[in-house]
Amino acid sequence: MTLAKTIEKLVALDEIRIINEPLDIVLEIPHLAYAEVKKDNGGKALLFTHPIDSKTGKKFDTPVVMNLFGSYKRTEFLFGRDVEGVAAEIEKLLHMKPPQGFKEKIGMLGDLFSMKDIFPKKIKGCGACQENIALGEAIDLYDLPILTTWEEDGGPFITMGQVYTQSLEGEVVNLGMYRLQVYDKNHLGMHWQIHKDSSHFFDQYQRAGKKMPVSIGIGGDPLYTWCATAPLPYGVNELLLYGLIKKEAPKLVQSLTTPLWIPEDLDFVIEGWVDPEKMALEGPFGDHTGYYTLAEHYPVMEVSAITSRKNPYYLATVVGKPPLEDKYMGWATERIFLPLLKTNASDLIDYHMPENGVFHNLILAKMKPLYKGHARQFMHLFWGSGQMSFVKHALFFAEDAPKLTNYEALSIYALNRFTPKCLFVSSGITDALDHSSPEALVGGKLGIDFSFTYAPQKPDVLDSNVLLKKIQALMSEACEVAQFMRHTANPITVVGVNKSRTLINTAKLFSSLEDHLRIVIFVDMEHNDLSNIYMLMWRVVNNIDAQRDICVEKSIVCIDGTRKSAIDGFERQWPGDVNCTPNIVEKLKRLGLWDLEITLEQKFQV
Repeated sequence: MTLAKTIEKLVALDEIRIINEPLDIVLEIPHLAYAEVKKDNGGKALLFTHPIDSKTGKKFDTPVVMNLFGSYKRTEFLFGRDVEGVAAEIEKLLHMKPPQGFKEKIGMLGDLFSMKDIFPKKIKGCGACQENIALGEAIDLYDLPILTTWEEDGGPFITMGQVYTQSLEGEVVNLGMYRLQVYDKNHLGMHWQIHKDSSHFFDQYQRAGKKMPVSIGIGGDPLYTWCATAPLPYGVNELLLYGLIKKEAPKLVQSLTTPLWIPEDLDFVIEGWVDPEKMALEGPFGDHTGYYTLAEHYPVMEVSAITSRKNPYYLATVVGKPPLEDKYMGWATERIFLPLLKTNASDLIDYHMPENGVFHNLILAKMKPLYKGHARQFMHLFWGSGQMSFVKHALFFAEDAPKLTNYEALSIYALNRFTPKCLFVSSGITDALDHSSPEALVGGKLGIDFSFTYAPQKPDVLDSNVLLKKIQALMSEACEVAQFMRHTANPITVVGVNKSRTLINTAKLFSSLEDHLRIVIFVDMEHNDLSNIYMLMWRVVNNIDAQRDICVEKSIVCIDGTRKSAIDGFERQWPGDVNCTPNIVEKLKRLGLWDLEITLEQKFQV
């Protein structure tokens, strides 16, 4: 289903909001999309029919489409089927056994026949994506309405590019999604992180001293974009997943100036070559962690062709603080890949990545514990499995636990059985976007085992004002206290501080309050609302490194969720929050386009 056909159907379903007001590709369009996805149920898809660049006076003929996957309903619509049904089909395939008799052989024919269309099909000639062709001096990335999302971004970025690459010998192909910074009319920054398949291919070309071909697709069937994010094992073509879901072979045509094959129905294709000898500073960029990722050197692609279909659309997304469009894309990934996780963890029942844990920062899992230490075995398994290895904090629950998405009930279940002996701290690789570990790409890992029942002793809970005075007597930096889950065996005390020293050994300082405290979390007073549990969770799982920031003294566990600096021995640069530019928001409100409720603006710290 082409992007144009998708939009037509979304109009009929009243699932798309059409913005005819001319809006700037710098901040205005992405800010409005950022507000839309914060609405209940993710808001609507957005179609901006008159994008402009006010700095150059340019008016674009190409409309911009955003928030396409921004609801559970639209995500399933774009899949064309029930997401849970896809997971069940994969599970069936994984457990398929050789037939034992004639009837079983006949029965299996239907399953095998349905798989004939999952393999990409190469077709001769040009595709719809090559109806318009720009080569040589005609190449100009600024002819596309590529967005600048945040005020401190290093420039415009392609945010929903399908990056098609292949290994040096061409035997392995990959479809991934990486942000792509526009440097000038014919150069892009390739933010493929060191752990990604395209980066592994790049290493091969670098060792061989050869330029690496890259083709970038934008638009086409929206499912291509989701497939680009799928965490498949190395060597498995992501377009196979497209064929499995759609029950039709993706039709591919060869790029004009690279050897790569791309779907023929894409809206845009940007082709080019990456010189392994050339690197450039990429970023900063306000990313899906809700923080800016800092500028670093990455490979550069020199564009050799830009092709498009007639009347194309430009597909983009916006990232920043949760909730975002990736909440819904991640939900589909979570459901579909559960059967694959179970192949290595047969006693795994379910898992879930809360949106305010920004996926790689927090995972919840339910399992059937069979022996002591079983959950810790699972922790090692998760931290050694593909993209799951980036997860910083993993919480494991027994099969009698509430549903993993019932956060309140699950919290009560956990806190009524937690003791410090549940904690397991290790180390491993971290996502390149993680800013809190002492060194890039490596940091602490926290596992918590709730799969066995302990009998923690409930403390004598004090009034918050009384407790604050007792805490202030021990540390003058404390400004405010908020208590949560006071009725459980492990109430959580959040302490807002104006930090002037390291808080690493605070648990020892608090040992005199053992009768009243169990779990203590420190956050900065600046930029935090101690009553906002959603954003406190986002902040803390972003800001802690388990090996450095968790301290245990008797029955008290202290967690330092503050920003780190030289007083903590932290030598890296700490990034700033991603925030909307106030005058842009005010303009969108004056135009009557920004209609996000003020309560949601405050809740999500827009």
